[in-house]
Amino acid sequence: MSNYEFSQSFAAQLDKDDELSHFRNMFHIPRQNDREVHYFTGNSLGLQPKAAKELVMEELDAWAELGVEGHFEGKRPWFHYHKFTKNMMARLVGALPSEVVVMNSLTVNLHLLLISFYQPDKTRYKIITEGGAFPSDQYALESQVRLHGLDPDEAIIELVPRVGEHTLRTEDILAAIDEHEKELALVLMGGVQYFTGQLFDMKTITAAGHAAGARVGFDLAHAAGNVVLQLHDWQVDFAVWCTYKYLNSGPGNLGGAYVHNRYANDPSLPRLAGWWGYNEQQRFMMKKGFVPMLGADGWQLSNVNVLSAAAIIASMEVFHKVDPRKLRRKSIQLTGYAEYLINEVIRQSGLQAEIITPADPEERGCQLSLAFGEKGRAVYEHLSAQGIIVDWREPYLAGEPGVIRLAPVPLYNTFTDVYQFGLKLAEAIAQAP
Repeated sequence: MSNYEFSQSFAAQLDKDDELSHFRNMFHIPRQNDREVHYFTGNSLGLQPKAAKELVMEELDAWAELGVEGHFEGKRPWFHYHKFTKNMMARLVGALPSEVVVMNSLTVNLHLLLISFYQPDKTRYKIITEGGAFPSDQYALESQVRLHGLDPDEAIIELVPRVGEHTLRTEDILAAIDEHEKELALVLMGGVQYFTGQLFDMKTITAAGHAAGARVGFDLAHAAGNVVLQLHDWQVDFAVWCTYKYLNSGPGNLGGAYVHNRYANDPSLPRLAGWWGYNEQQRFMMKKGFVPMLGADGWQLSNVNVLSAAAIIASMEVFHKVDPRKLRRKSIQLTGYAEYLINEVIRQSGLQAEIITPADPEERGCQLSLAFGEKGRAVYEHLSAQGIIVDWREPYLAGEPGVIRLAPVPLYNTFTDVYQFGLKLAEAIAQAP
């Protein structure tokens, strides 16, 4: 939709026409001064599904009533608990159930998969990644490179936007892959860049990386539950993500991992092995010699954290009730409305500010990053005080401004939320020193 209006009645009509509006009632909305806030930080921490407490309590009750027997008895036996999220998680990331597993945290999973998929030699040792990647990725790559006795400054190629631009062009990513073809071991990028909100063309990047003889992986922390993914069809080698942002599973909760099925039965791949990744048919025989489970399960280290995973199941059951394509359509409409309001406010105020997230809906998820320069922090603080929950990020590249990140999430944000953001943004700009 391009014919937006800056009016409460227009936003209310969009909410009335929204076929997904009832999903908001499945979440707890935080309150400030006895009023619901307008919450736009699902890109940092998603809201709590109302069913989460019930599912966690079910496992606490099972523990109380069954003790250790809960591993094999009860509604969801703990021995198989990691399997209860498989089908729903696979649907969200476009994978086969055997290709995904919920375990550990994002960064732990990233290290585990880098052990397997970054195997440099004298010729191929370089890694391509985006400049200003989330620190989890930066630190993991630095330490993995050093584990192989290499210098991160030589082995890691960080791609930055062209001068005067804020986001990477796909053609420049492909050119870098082609330039370093003979030395390239790995391409690792975010699916959605956390600072700018740019959605990378993962299908094209994967194909180019493979053509160059490299393996390709993605950090999907800001993509899973946000954009439509087809990891299996895109032939992505591996991926990791957290579940507490758009997947709404609770602060610091378990992460997800994906390994393409072509590696499902390849025990020769180097890995850091653990008990729960061992063939479950023989696991309790306690024998030496690691025999991995098929698929992503073979990268597990320990049995799943049941209380944490229960909250993930609660969130997955919400996603299971909705077509991801419908979520994406609403996301594009919500973000488009926010973009329209922001541009109207900037135009009317005359302030030097801009949205640095790509304008093309196909190149972004539901996040918009708004750069203000010197007034940004003051605008952010005013918004927060008025119950508009966004976040502030310091610049990730030298010379870049800090940004306010706004993420209208289609599961629980409304068009009225977005309208109120526009009103308060105009107020904040007018009052900022």
